[in-house]
Amino acid sequence: MQPICTFTIVPSLPTKLEHLRDLAYNLWWCWNLEAVDLFRRLDRELWEESGHNPVLMLGAVKQERLEEAAEDDGFLAHLERIAQRFDRYVQSQNTWYEKHHGSPGAPCIAYFSAEFGLTECMPIYAGGMAVLAGDHLKSASDLGLPLMGVGLLYQEGYFRQYLNSDGWQRELYPKNDFYNMPIQLEQGEDGTPVTVQVDYPGRKVTAQVWRAQVGRLPLFLLDTNIPANGRQDQDITDELYGGDLEMRIQQEILLGIGGVRALETLGIRPTICHMNEGHSAFLALERIRILMEERRLSFAEAREAASAGNVFTTHTPVPAGIDRFPPELMDKYFSDYYPELGLSREEFLALGRRNPADNGEPFSMAVLALRLAAHTNGVSRLHGRVARKMWQSLWPGVPEDEVPITSITNGIHIPSWISFDMARLYDRYLGHRWLERPDDQTIWERVDEIPDEELWRTHERRRGRLVAFVRQRLREQLEKRGAPLSEIERAGEVLDPEALTIGFARRFATYKRATLILRDPARLASILNDADRPVQIIFAGKAHPQDNPGKELIQQVVRLCQREEFRQRMVFIEDYDMCVARYLVQGADIWLNTPLRPREASGTSGMKATANGVINMSTLDGWWDEAYEPETGWAIGRGELYEDLNYQNDIESRAIYGILEKEIVPLFYARKSNGLPHKWIAQMKAAMRAICPVFNTNRVIREYAERFYLPAAQRYRHLAEDEMARAKALAQWKSHLHEHWPEIRIDNVEAEVPAELRVGAELQVRTQVNLGALDPQDVTVQLYYGPLDTKGEISKGEVMAMKWVESNGDGGHVFVGAIPARTSGRYGYALRILPHHEDLSNPYEPGLILWAC
Repeated sequence: MQPICTFTIVPSLPTKLEHLRDLAYNLWWCWNLEAVDLFRRLDRELWEESGHNPVLMLGAVKQERLEEAAEDDGFLAHLERIAQRFDRYVQSQNTWYEKHHGSPGAPCIAYFSAEFGLTECMPIYAGGMAVLAGDHLKSASDLGLPLMGVGLLYQEGYFRQYLNSDGWQRELYPKNDFYNMPIQLEQGEDGTPVTVQVDYPGRKVTAQVWRAQVGRLPLFLLDTNIPANGRQDQDITDELYGGDLEMRIQQEILLGIGGVRALETLGIRPTICHMNEGHSAFLALERIRILMEERRLSFAEAREAASAGNVFTTHTPVPAGIDRFPPELMDKYFSDYYPELGLSREEFLALGRRNPADNGEPFSMAVLALRLAAHTNGVSRLHGRVARKMWQSLWPGVPEDEVPITSITNGIHIPSWISFDMARLYDRYLGHRWLERPDDQTIWERVDEIPDEELWRTHERRRGRLVAFVRQRLREQLEKRGAPLSEIERAGEVLDPEALTIGFARRFATYKRATLILRDPARLASILNDADRPVQIIFAGKAHPQDNPGKELIQQVVRLCQREEFRQRMVFIEDYDMCVARYLVQGADIWLNTPLRPREASGTSGMKATANGVINMSTLDGWWDEAYEPETGWAIGRGELYEDLNYQNDIESRAIYGILEKEIVPLFYARKSNGLPHKWIAQMKAAMRAICPVFNTNRVIREYAERFYLPAAQRYRHLAEDEMARAKALAQWKSHLHEHWPEIRIDNVEAEVPAELRVGAELQVRTQVNLGALDPQDVTVQLYYGPLDTKGEISKGEVMAMKWVESNGDGGHVFVGAIPARTSGRYGYALRILPHHEDLSNPYEPGLILWAC
């Protein structure tokens, strides 16, 4: 039955408890453990039943309990303390950004992501990229950046996982009740919801805008599930990563184009738009369209200004992970948009193609983002190298290590992931500045001051709570599955709170190789069931609903867990989410990660584990490739790649068993008379000391701000000033450059190369080039030199700009340079010409380069 009128009922809070409402609607509470403890104190059982959702809990708690809390001096003191801390936080002007970069005309930064993982009671996330996005917002808030998030509000979010009796993953899609989540509708001055319209084939789709307040900054979320839309369009924001390609393009149009329009409707014109993966790349086109319309610019002119303010972070190390849309699907959704940009169909589609001349090539969101962003990065050093190799073809002739894709290694928002016990330990021995400056190495040096016994007892408590949590979840799983009573009762006996515990929790994609540790069941059983030195493993994770190979991995794990020799030592926990993740990273002893190199872009779960004193054992992939040191954890292999995957799996699984048998298990169980594993604790401290100050999102945000956001904002303003004068001039210069670049030729290169060049000397090089209609200031002539590899090619090349000496008429110019001989060996050099203009973001931006033959 459809209602004739709708209204919202809110909790009737006693006046003394009104602060609870303010706290509940600001997600600051989710990374402030004492605030979480405040809500738990109000009604512990209801806190768990609500899924750790304070808004839902306040609406469900009995009025008598609220009245009782309003007269509880202890509770009121707790509330007052948290309220004062919250007020100081949101009102403070003494942030890192204000102290170091605050000034009039500060940039406005919009961070677009298809998913945000902020807390478990907002299930609009699927995995690591979303959690990274959530941690990005939290640290941006902590540091006071003028940043906001933009995303989609999914009615069903990502699926809830359960397993049938055969261990096969099934999916549930419960509806999110937005009115009982810590979000609120954005409203106009007349009190009506703020909405935005986006053009779809033959119709307009309307989305309303919700706000989640994340500390100091807002996250705006678009929702199409409203009566103004037809049933089909209401479903656009139903599922995260659900549906077919057409649903995906509908969602990405809404995120990119709709997201920009939503900000415009709210009176927000961002200087910088950060695309977290390519899902939101259509925003780059919408920014261009707006400038064209408002400033009467050509596409080329508007592109210069808009692209200057775009940042793109790629998370995908394989082409198969990129969204690519067939040309006919692009025509369906963008045929009316092409002329708005002043582009032909071919010109528009070329923006998203590796090869613009290939009319059959699908439209790639990553290629679009790469072409229209001034700054692009991967999410670890290794991933940066992988991305440069993967996308090198977009910059023909540019050496792989010079492809303009850099890297900023991911991190974690430490307060969101550590246990209350560990936080108190840090407060006691590191001081409170670990919260404000987690990237300060000197603070983490104080980890050594934590007494071994205190650190170990804290960790043991967390392991005990993890085991209790797993037993309870396992019992619930079995009850829902209709398991025999005897099996349900045995759930209370699985695992040992004192045994060495290995955690493995992540998305069950095949490249992550969840079953690598299971390849030799007999050897594994021998390790786990050692009576004197027992070991146990806890698995958790979801496979994408359409990923049957991933589901088969889960089934293999579950079936092995059910075998008698593993029943007490191995468990799979269903429905992995942020809550399960916290228990695991806080309570395991070893964090196992086994991706196939180089398929893991970064990974962050191991960082969360380290912050809780858990030690990593991982293949050298993603972040661990740069973080690993022998004193901080264990490496599985040395980064070798084998053509035979089965052979590689055998080699690396045996390496896991060997490390466990010879190193990890003996070290864990080597106890002194006081019962403490002092060498193990030393390794815990070494890992925390080395990893925590580097792999945190405060460091990440500062890098993005100082390397990308602030320079991009300055360049954007520079190009936009004087009615876009510089943007227009740059577009005109590029047009002139492209027209006359084919006229350039390198007439000769001269160098007197001795038979032997002594270290400390220089090799003088002279070249004559003909620039045609271009001037010497339009180009840079460079020497590219370095040692030769076994194939006779220059490796680890360096660049030396040559100096213009003279013009000899008819477009001819002479340039000279000198190559320094710093170290001995066999060297070579090449010569090249690149475009040069003071307003280019980098010399490779025009896509032109000429090498001497």
